[in-house]
Amino acid sequence: MNNLIAENRKAKFDYFIEESYECGLELEGTEVKSVKNGNISFPDSFAEIINNEVWLKNFHISEYTFSSVFNHNPDRPKKLLLHKEEIKKLTRKVEEKGYTLIPISFYLKNGRVKVSLGVCKGKKQFDKRASIKERDVQRDIQREFSQKIRG
Repeated sequence: MNNLIAENRKAKFDYFIEESYECGLELEGTEVKSVKNGNISFPDSFAEIINNEVWLKNFHISEYTFSSVFNHNPDRPKKLLLHKEEIKKLTRKVEEKGYTLIPISFYLKNGRVKVSLGVCKGKKQFDKRASIKERDVQRDIQREFSQKIRG
């Protein structure tokens, strides 16, 4: 049972998502409570592989309001939990030109916070225009369809 917390719609617009991996997050106690409340921000966050460990950077978890003075640092890098084989695959992919690791969505799975990490390649300007045009065409089709249903 997956319970979506947040989705990175900007990533789907700016990047081609080739593969995605499910990762765990190494969080502190108050961070978990803030994430479950949806107090997160990740517009330009990315993952980086350092010493065979995957770290999530530019990911902001707001401080938990009901905690004591011993709260977490909102902008600290978070470690992602993956198997060694998956990290090796990701390392080989990221070493290719133009590939990067972007968090696509955050969700709860069996009470644990998970991240869908995408292996992405950046879109050029004309690719973005094509995405906008496709989205507009789909919206027009949906609008016509709903009007025909109503009568």
